[in-house]
Amino acid sequence: MPIPDLMAGWQRFRAGRFRDQRVLFERIAREGQRPRTAMVACCDSRVDPAIVFDCDPGDLFVVRNVANLVPPYEESGSYHGTSAALEYAVGVLGVRDIVVLGHSQCGGIRALVEGPPVGSEPMRFLTSWMSLAQEARAAAMTPPRLPAEERATLCERLAIRLSVRNLETFPAIRQRVEKGMLAVHGWHFDLHDGLLTVFDPASNRFLPQDDGHTPECVS
Repeated sequence: MPIPDLMAGWQRFRAGRFRDQRVLFERIAREGQRPRTAMVACCDSRVDPAIVFDCDPGDLFVVRNVANLVPPYEESGSYHGTSAALEYAVGVLGVRDIVVLGHSQCGGIRALVEGPPVGSEPMRFLTSWMSLAQEARAAAMTPPRLPAEERATLCERLAIRLSVRNLETFPAIRQRVEKGMLAVHGWHFDLHDGLLTVFDPASNRFLPQDDGHTPECVS
């Protein structure tokens, strides 16, 4: 969206939603943020968690990165943006739920499965970041003769499961989960039809949320 369109959008927001929800904005400015849920989502411009889940300002603490990955807990290295945000969400805000939100047509996962676009420049940072999901890629490449689109979707879901597992390598998260103070979730949103599937540890599958139809398991 061009900058002039963004400015026009801000003007509409200020005259519309901001004015309509002035009490809410005054309260969260005065009291600070108190979200119950932290969400690790993708940078993809098509998937805005606040829009997908129809949230008000202050409802979600959102951490966005390429392919909604959670790295395992480790103390080496220099910069840990996602880990720092999770540490703040759990240790300071005291969220009760952490959701890893993946989505269909994820460019990061597609590049991981198929390789970078032909003719693209080397992307050292992106390649290093996506290496976090190599385990998911290896598992997704195992089924033979799987169509490319289905293989990408499988990898998206496997990467969500991997990130959910990585969440519990953080001592503060694991301790709170064990005490029943925190729950972690893996969700997958389909851009085409708006379907939300939720990872069920008991069946090790993603289950569609109730939309009035009979639920069916998906890999």
